[in-house]
Amino acid sequence: MKKNESVTKIMTSNPVCVSVNGPVSDARKMLEKEGVHHLPIVEGDQLVGILTSNDFLRVSFGEFGNQDSRNLDAILDHTYKLSELMNANPVTVDAQKTVRDAATILAGSNFHALPVVDDSKLIGIVTSSDLINYLLEQY
Repeated sequence: MKKNESVTKIMTSNPVCVSVNGPVSDARKMLEKEGVHHLPIVEGDQLVGILTSNDFLRVSFGEFGNQDSRNLDAILDHTYKLSELMNANPVTVDAQKTVRDAATILAGSNFHALPVVDDSKLIGIVTSSDLINYLLEQY
């Protein structure tokens, strides 16, 4: 097994992300369309947060959980801002770190994605699935 493999070797480069100033519905649609569970939130090229599919589950059931997606989007856009739903200041991993560093962070946490940054500029994302796939390739 390659002990010093760079995290950049297993990350998804140029991940799908949305602007912090965009409507909440754009983020919901992006998660659904792209089939991802973690969505970096940016201001320009700077990471400012991360939004997960679980964040939408937290707010979209309750009183308006039976809405069709168009009505749900209208309600979400009227009720919330992305900055209110996202996890601000998410744990990240620096682009110069190793796969082992990323695995250590994820193994000791309750989340499954790490934005990869270079001087707070988002350059990628590595997920628990990426780590599992990397491990499988080693055997």
